[in-house]
Amino acid sequence: MTADQSLVPLRSTRSLPVVFGAGAAVGVLGGMIGLGGAEFRLPLLIGLFGFTALSAVILNKAMSLVVVLTALPTRLVAVSASEVAGRWPVAVNLLAGSLLGAWAGASWAVRMRGYPLYKVLAALMVLMAAALLVTHTSALGGHGRGGHD
Repeated sequence: MTADQSLVPLRSTRSLPVVFGAGAAVGVLGGMIGLGGAEFRLPLLIGLFGFTALSAVILNKAMSLVVVLTALPTRLVAVSASEVAGRWPVAVNLLAGSLLGAWAGASWAVRMRGYPLYKVLAALMVLMAAALLVTHTSALGGHGRGGHD
């Protein structure tokens, strides 16, 4: 296994309290917008903790799985399973598309490695920030907002 394939960061990690604090901040931000925090965690793994792009993507995906599985019981208290089941065609189609897309994305990421992968990840982060901003400020983001007139 080469250094690029290792899940060991290129430089030593910060102190455990710094790592814990970064994780807590990611959790709060991700929890507030209903995501696993991957969009906030990935730049930290690469920039602050020195993981290579591919290693950061793999570790980030594994951490997202743990976060989502852990949060699921709490989320099902807030939104009942019957309410979600009432929209099963949307959920199943989104899941199918997401699984197919994740498979393709993982295949491309493994082949891309190195500098091109960093560029693609940076572009995706900018697009994600733009999408969050647009949906927050447009009519699309207006559904379900209460008391923000």
